[in-house]
Amino acid sequence: MEHETSPFQAPALIWFRNDLRIADNEALVAACQHSAVVPVYIRQTRGKTRALGGARNWWLHKSLSSLSSDLERLGAPLILLRGDPSDLIPELVKTTGASAVYWNRRYDPEHLEADSALKAGLQAEGLIAESFAGQLLHEPTKLRTGSGTYYKVYSPFWRALEPDVENRPPLDAPEQLKPLGDATGLATESLDSWELLPTKPDWSGGLADTWTPGEAGARERLADFIEDRMQGYSERRDIPGVDATSGLSPHLANGEITPAQIFEALRTTENDAAPDDRSKFRKEVGWREFAWHLLANEPALAEKNHNPKFDAFPWRNDTKALIAWQKGLTGYPIVDAGMRQLWQTGWMHNRVRMVVASFLTKHLLIDWRTGEDWFWDTLVDADPASNAASWQWVAGSGADAAPYFRIFNPVLQGEKFDPDGDYVRSFVPELAEMPKKFIHKPWAAPEKVLDAAGVRLGDTYPHPIVDHQLARDRALAAYQEIKEAA
Repeated sequence: MEHETSPFQAPALIWFRNDLRIADNEALVAACQHSAVVPVYIRQTRGKTRALGGARNWWLHKSLSSLSSDLERLGAPLILLRGDPSDLIPELVKTTGASAVYWNRRYDPEHLEADSALKAGLQAEGLIAESFAGQLLHEPTKLRTGSGTYYKVYSPFWRALEPDVENRPPLDAPEQLKPLGDATGLATESLDSWELLPTKPDWSGGLADTWTPGEAGARERLADFIEDRMQGYSERRDIPGVDATSGLSPHLANGEITPAQIFEALRTTENDAAPDDRSKFRKEVGWREFAWHLLANEPALAEKNHNPKFDAFPWRNDTKALIAWQKGLTGYPIVDAGMRQLWQTGWMHNRVRMVVASFLTKHLLIDWRTGEDWFWDTLVDADPASNAASWQWVAGSGADAAPYFRIFNPVLQGEKFDPDGDYVRSFVPELAEMPKKFIHKPWAAPEKVLDAAGVRLGDTYPHPIVDHQLARDRALAAYQEIKEAA
């Protein structure tokens, strides 16, 4: 009597996507049951998927390099390919003789649809094709309100989700991987050939000075945060001039660390952080979950107003003002500091993100989608869910959004959250000698104060490109238009 060959005696493909890590990787653990593991990363070149921005491309190169080194050390080198996964995965299955393909789920709707089609095609050929969770704490297509709809308000969403977030302890990294015995014919592309790094000019110096992409960098940043910055987080997190936030967002965006790993570290690491600090940080991670919940249920989140009455909003097309905002030359120091921090480091403090987004959409009346697109290109942590949901929240058009009439006064925001001007001085050096009384409103300073600080308005630093009160009145009038038309 002949015995059937177990599918686990054949190799398995592990398809990396937004999960560039070894630890807490359920798809990788599943692949390790097989006789050999063949890791692959595919840079998709076809389809409607939004191309990564420049900052994310820089991070992707560094992260893939780190992952490749880790996999090589464990025994199974990473294969890099470009093209359509629906073509390349079946071809790689034939080349390797694999009996299974494993991956961790992506939750933006286009990828969900493509992955489902690929899974069905592989299974129809008699192959094992399985996907796993890991990027999120919940399945955004499954969590529902009592009435059967998806959540559109954050607080009840988090109340529903939080009791269950401790249920999945993170998985350990495998100690070694079994390589494919005969790797003949397994072509891999060179990472350098993908030209993900900027060259002419190379604007990435500030990014390299600020970040350490890769799984090891994520672990180190988490440990440093819990040990050094978690204490007092609930109060200090809004102060951009101090290093008080986790800085984990780009590592999460690239899947170098998981929310489960973060929560496990919060639960098991001893430090002096108060319960309020831990709770507040958990809620910040929860906002990311809420954003993905919205995107999975609203596929056009980055393109379409959640609140349809904003479809009639009278946005302005003001190229000159937009460029001033992008370059950090608006004449409002807290806004300019944020936009320059973004350009230099690929990141911006969350409090300041709200201020600069409010300024663009309400002071300048420029469409939130224009700002979202700029952040997409310049943020190392840009992801399709948080970026779009956060811009809609500030603009007033989104789910559980801040009311449109909440218009941040950039002077008061600066005075409240950067009272000594430390943040502004860091990123707007031409104002470094301004006294704190005028650091957030240099136009109000007497001429002798400006002279002493070496500031010449309209020369070394611009006049405000718009008057706050006039801009506020204009924004409220525009909002009244769509209220009356609704």
